[in-house]
Amino acid sequence: MKKGITVFLCMMAGVCLFSLWVSYWFQHPQKNPTTVVLIEKGVSLSQIAQILSQHDVLDSPLLFKAIIYGTNSWRQLKAGEYLIPPSVTPAQLIHILKSGDVILHPITVVEGQTSSHVIQKLNDDSRFQGICEVPHEGSLLPETYFFPRNTERHKIVERMKKSMEIALNDLWTKRSPTPLLQSPEHLLILASIVEKETSRAQERPMVAAVFLNRLRLGMPLQADPTVLYGLTKGKGDLGRALIREDLLTESPYNTYLHGGLPPSPIANPGLASLKAVSQPASVDYLYFVADGSGGHVFATTLEEHQKNHAHWRKIRNKGK
Repeated sequence: MKKGITVFLCMMAGVCLFSLWVSYWFQHPQKNPTTVVLIEKGVSLSQIAQILSQHDVLDSPLLFKAIIYGTNSWRQLKAGEYLIPPSVTPAQLIHILKSGDVILHPITVVEGQTSSHVIQKLNDDSRFQGICEVPHEGSLLPETYFFPRNTERHKIVERMKKSMEIALNDLWTKRSPTPLLQSPEHLLILASIVEKETSRAQERPMVAAVFLNRLRLGMPLQADPTVLYGLTKGKGDLGRALIREDLLTESPYNTYLHGGLPPSPIANPGLASLKAVSQPASVDYLYFVADGSGGHVFATTLEEHQKNHAHWRKIRNKGK
């Protein structure tokens, strides 16, 4: 009888000591540096423990699995890419993997990029998966987006399209009313031209006003970027400057040959260009030309514009 009690007490003491050791281990920092761990979808708990061990954030995979199974929480672990802080405890590690607080990767759509360029960059980005087709020109809102690694590329594109839809509809409702722009699509088309004509934020409302004034008077827009788009379809660079023969090349995008707006946007305009078209400057300008410093000089009359153009030619010729 006494022998049985002794054995029982020894066993209980062993269990208590083991429990204390497990508790200590559970709260004790591992000897890991800051590291990134990727847990793919569909991996088993054993694979997760092995991955964590290989990254030196877990020194006892078996104990880790035992605790997860014992607490019935292994189904709560979420796949993803995690930033693991240095000296993480197993308790903190489990919390991190349950949180789903994964690393988000940035991808930037630059103002004025064509949809072909955006999708080529996205399809070449190894952080994401799947292949997506080129959406309609002008349907992607330029900004920086953040997504987890291995996000399906078509989901990224849908997010970009939704952002443009929201921004465009919002600006359409707040626009300065004008019969010259009869739909949000018209606003988008003109904004894409403004985007390609100037990179200076303060000039965009004036450039927008120039084109709206031309539309009001029935003048052709005569925008070089539309001619360029007609030649390349937005799929590449022309590799040279436009020449006179280009301005005579037939294309529905050639705003030297055709009045009004082109049939579709010529790029993905940024929010500033969209705002500029929805709220253009109140000016009578009909012309603008480069000023030699990265900006433009504006004119109301053709005579004034011709003088400005002659001045620009002098500056350009000096640089050759």
